[in-house]
Amino acid sequence: MLPIRNYLRWLGYDSRTWGLGTNRGDVESDVERIIESAISAADETGRPVSFVGWSLGGVIAREVAREIPELVSQLVTFGSPVVGGPSHTLAARSYSAEARYRAEQRIEELDRDNPLAVPITAIFTRRDGVVNWRACIDRKTAGVKHIEVGSSHVGLGIDPDVWQATAEALAA
Repeated sequence: MLPIRNYLRWLGYDSRTWGLGTNRGDVESDVERIIESAISAADETGRPVSFVGWSLGGVIAREVAREIPELVSQLVTFGSPVVGGPSHTLAARSYSAEARYRAEQRIEELDRDNPLAVPITAIFTRRDGVVNWRACIDRKTAGVKHIEVGSSHVGLGIDPDVWQATAEALAA
């Protein structure tokens, strides 16, 4: 995320790291910690925050926005699986069938009972290679703007098309 974070700073945004180091995949714990950071940032700046999340980071950002929509102005995600949890990723094999099923059911329950209510730009690529691109298409949230780019999953963070789409979404 460093290159896009630096680009957003260059554009004048107060772009910050999530502050938790390497994403280890503990979504519930990470959501709680990011909520605290978001509250602090919103208090500090006096305005809602925007989130830019890549892959699982985008999943975490979505859940933070679901919990505190009044403090989140918008989300930009790229390569983030919003359908099926880990089932549609290369990591699927590291989860049991039961764990994948539970994750998928939990996502469906959240989308049904507490739908996202913030603007979302979801960037995806058919050449992803890590996340099935179809899992990045959010058909449950009203008003999601989907943007297709041509890079691979690991290239999303340095893809100029992703940078431009992110900057345009944040400026809107």
